Amino acid sequence: MKQSRLMSLVEAITNVIVGYGVAVVTQILIFPIFGLHTTLAQNLQMGLLFTGVSIIRSFLLRRLFEAIRVAKPEG
Repeated sequence: MKQSRLMSLVEAITNVIVGYGVAVVTQILIFPIFGLHTTLAQNLQMGLLFTGVSIIRSFLLRRLFEAIRVAKPEG
């Protein structure tokens, strides 16, 4: 069964939104270990930037693999 482009985007966005919370919490916990001290607002902003990149990456990879699947000869 083929996944539509819209559903590919919805899946990618859902995946990244769930990961966004994990990423922000991870930043808050890990950054101080490396001597990086940021505010909550800065962590949220960085998380949004990384989220945007992740959405684009996930969507493009999904479409690439779908194109490979469609182009692959059966047999």
